[in-house]
Amino acid sequence: MKQPVILAIDTSCDETAAAVSRGRKILSNVISSQINIHKKWGGVVPHLAKRAHLEKIKPVVNKALLQAGFGTSAIATPTKVGASSEPKNLTGIDAIAVTIGPGLAPALEVGLAYAKKLAQEHHKPLIAINHMEGHLLSSLALPNSHTHTGSEPVCDFPTIGLLVSGGHTQLVLVKKIGDYQLLGETLDDAGGEALDKLAKMLKLGYPGGPIVEELAKKGLPGTISLPVPIQHSKDFNFSFSGLKTAALYQIQAQKKITKTYTSNMCYSFQQAITISLTTKLTRAINQYRPKSILLGGGVFSNIYIRSQVRQTVKKFNLPLHLPYSKKLFTDNAAMIAIPAYYKFMQKDFAKNLDTLDRQPSLNFN
Repeated sequence: MKQPVILAIDTSCDETAAAVSRGRKILSNVISSQINIHKKWGGVVPHLAKRAHLEKIKPVVNKALLQAGFGTSAIATPTKVGASSEPKNLTGIDAIAVTIGPGLAPALEVGLAYAKKLAQEHHKPLIAINHMEGHLLSSLALPNSHTHTGSEPVCDFPTIGLLVSGGHTQLVLVKKIGDYQLLGETLDDAGGEALDKLAKMLKLGYPGGPIVEELAKKGLPGTISLPVPIQHSKDFNFSFSGLKTAALYQIQAQKKITKTYTSNMCYSFQQAITISLTTKLTRAINQYRPKSILLGGGVFSNIYIRSQVRQTVKKFNLPLHLPYSKKLFTDNAAMIAIPAYYKFMQKDFAKNLDTLDRQPSLNFN
């Protein structure tokens, strides 16, 4: 059966992203980061994010098409993708997919408006995607080098997805593709957000997650005691605000913040988050008895956290599915193409583009 070719777009936060897929195979995955724009503010500024998306959306989409071998006639000069260049034809593209939420409303608006424009002008069906479903199914993406066999491997169902990013921390029961039950989520800060806030308290820079991870490698276990919030609660929710507050009080009590203290605090903070994740994942596995585990979200770029979760899953002798590339952990459009593929096969297209709108608070339930 012919595999659909999909142009996917994501502008949910501070990355302008576009990708092209054939089936579950990723042909291109282009990301334009806004880190340098938001760094001096210590976090994402919505109106600045929107402005950057407006500047980058056309060249990013064109670059993704060009790298995948499609839409080359859209570029006046193939070696230089200009900000004003518009795709003149999308021959070979079967559908366009776009993130409608969750995310920053001004940022989502840019990607959705541009995807609608392309769909209408080129008479392509539009597929509306939940950004978190993209993270959930990112492990099912296949590299372009993958040899198609006609019976590509997928995870066994039911499966449990653990999603940890800058904006979300969620446990999701996947009964089958498209049939999801949200088991638990953060009641306040997300895991990635907590790491960024620790970095801000320690004046380490932005984004904080990678900096905390690097400094934690030099930290010593047991030197700083931090609580693991709601560790013993019987539900599957997470909370990191109490951990953040405990860290803040300890930092404020220090007369001098040394490099050694900073490394130890980063280690202890990272460890507390990891214990919270593995504790709730263990409880969910024991209760729901899944046949496999999916991991998604930018926090799993952290090698320590990823390895600890891997060890937890190994105790249950369950298959663990991870994205094939680190580029698929953080926000990207390739992951949006995966749920779009399954929706395409079900002919689940947006019925009315005029009424289709962004959903900043979109969730699984």
